[in-house]
Amino acid sequence: MKVLKFLLKAIAAIVLMLVVFILVSGKTYLFKTLAYNFVGIDDLDLFEHRTVATGEGIEWPLSKNYNNKPMPAELKSTLEQYKTVSFLVIKNDSILYEQYWEDKSDTSHTNSFSMAKSIIGVLIGIAIDEGKIKSLDQKVGDFIPEYKTGSRAQLTIRHLITMSAALSWDEAYANPLSVTTEAYYGTDLFSLVKDQEVVGISGKEFNYQSGCSQLLGFIIEKATGKHIAEYASEKLWKPLNAMHAAEWSLDKKDGTEKAYCCFYSNARDFARIGSLYLHHGNWHGNQILDSTYVAESVTPAPLDDNGQPNKVYGYHWWIGDYAGKHIFYCRGILGQYIVAIPDENIIFVRLGHKRGEKAADGSLLDMPVYVKGVMDWVKN
Repeated sequence: MKVLKFLLKAIAAIVLMLVVFILVSGKTYLFKTLAYNFVGIDDLDLFEHRTVATGEGIEWPLSKNYNNKPMPAELKSTLEQYKTVSFLVIKNDSILYEQYWEDKSDTSHTNSFSMAKSIIGVLIGIAIDEGKIKSLDQKVGDFIPEYKTGSRAQLTIRHLITMSAALSWDEAYANPLSVTTEAYYGTDLFSLVKDQEVVGISGKEFNYQSGCSQLLGFIIEKATGKHIAEYASEKLWKPLNAMHAAEWSLDKKDGTEKAYCCFYSNARDFARIGSLYLHHGNWHGNQILDSTYVAESVTPAPLDDNGQPNKVYGYHWWIGDYAGKHIFYCRGILGQYIVAIPDENIIFVRLGHKRGEKAADGSLLDMPVYVKGVMDWVKN
């Protein structure tokens, strides 16, 4: 009994010290961090959010071979291993296969996580088309006054969109004290990005930082005079004839969208983004985005590091070669993927709870299985 009382007192003391630290440090977001512990695909109702409205929806047509062949065994095993909830394959602009797990369906909304970064990349291109942004080489300080002086004065939109800004942002997901964790659970995104410093030479090296995407989000707001969700609705979601409104998490009530993360939609509507890029910015005859910008977006961005491209990243889109196929794709931390295989006119969307590990070269160990599995499924 004495041992139990001692343990309870010790736990109470630790909890008290933790509460005091949080209150004294001002890091009150840690209460929510501790309460929810790990991010998840169904986090929408944990945060305030803003609707990305849609207009006249157009359903995807179904292929004449829709769901008429069993899924390859290795593909199915890998999907289930990583707790997939949605898997959709579109070939020649028609749904060829789709499957859902748990309680999900073709209308279920789940978190895109960093796939949202690619959506931000699309919106930057549209804003350039409209003349609201002069070019990728326009200075960040033109939109955010805090970036007009010091180490940040030479920072451009191109540096942000190619993830070569050399910010002081700590992209640490497991550390509860990191700026990335505070961005997810905190309530003041602008304070986080306005205090960022440039700690290296921008444009020289690829360094993935969610702060780059969040800065781009604020630039979109300043350039267009609209909330990101409002601009995305008007210029992307409605023109893509999305069937369902999407949701974008905010840092607080009536606040700012988490531009680096947290766009919620379903597999069928996510696939429209892949189709838009597969068709060079065109959707059903409507040129939503300049084709040259699209081509540059899915080409390795040239950096100043010995004149070599970074090989894996364009304008907020990932690029790679898997299972003998060149692909470009959006990706989120828990294995959220919108993948385009241009040579085969294929798009596939995978949503779920887990992702494969990264290899030493940064490639994803689950991606070859998905690409090969889809190719085998289509051909056999």
